[in-house]
Amino acid sequence: MSGSAQNEIALAKVVHRDPEIHSGDLVFTGTRVPVDSLVDYLKGGRSIEEYLQDYPTVERWQLESYLDFSPLGMDFLRGRDESAS
Repeated sequence: MSGSAQNEIALAKVVHRDPEIHSGDLVFTGTRVPVDSLVDYLKGGRSIEEYLQDYPTVERWQLESYLDFSPLGMDFLRGRDESAS
């Protein structure tokens, strides 16, 4: 399995899109919590601890993995969206 395929599998455990969940927004896998909510929290100066308290269905490892993957994640999702067009 190539590194790219492994990254896609790992990323799918962290975030995903489904048109039936939150209008197809990017959400944390296994939740209905949009990733944008994390971005809003961090931009607003709120802490990761506050976020995890307010969204208890998001696991710390998912949040940390998303932050680690985010540049890769955005490229992956952008590429997926472009190939669907």
